[in-house]
Amino acid sequence: MTPLQHRVALLCAILLTGIVIVRAAAANEEAPPRDALSNLPAHLGTWTPSDDIEIDEESLKVLNADDYVNRTYVRPSTSSVDLFIAYYGSQRQGGTMHSPLNCLPATGWQPLSEEDMSIDAAPTPVSARRVVIQKGLNRQLVIYWYQSHGRSVASEYSSKVHLVLDSIRQHRSDAAIVRVVSPVDGEAAAIDFIRSLQPVLHRFIPN
Repeated sequence: MTPLQHRVALLCAILLTGIVIVRAAAANEEAPPRDALSNLPAHLGTWTPSDDIEIDEESLKVLNADDYVNRTYVRPSTSSVDLFIAYYGSQRQGGTMHSPLNCLPATGWQPLSEEDMSIDAAPTPVSARRVVIQKGLNRQLVIYWYQSHGRSVASEYSSKVHLVLDSIRQHRSDAAIVRVVSPVDGEAAAIDFIRSLQPVLHRFIPN
């Protein structure tokens, strides 16, 4: 077995063990009360909702989320961003979050660059993943992170580790993925939007 195959096998073993632990530890889990994502405020700083973006039934089945929002926000300077949040009240019965990097190629988008980033926001900074994607001549910027229990993480694997630990310690496996998409030259606007969103997220993704 090559070193790469060994690492992959070890990672698979860890994830499978984690799934068993999550299902056992979260047997009596109960997610805290929360507001529906459709009730996100009409104003997030200077941003206001423009359109809800429809997701087809097949994609919704694959998403398998308990709640979601897929919406365009705009501000007076004509900047716009697309916000997508998928919330899972429990991840022990097959409903789990997936990295956007797994879905983008299927829709024709190819990642050009990837890096972690930290966004200075209140009440806590946001640890996120910054990805530039391209389809044909069109380039866009994607900023996403995994949110659970007042914590944001950029890595899918780190989110799985927290899932196992939180299931053991708190008997909770609720979490969400948050994704913001903007034109590739609209990073400053995307960061401003995230700073406006962060103070209200706890109402929809419980701490």
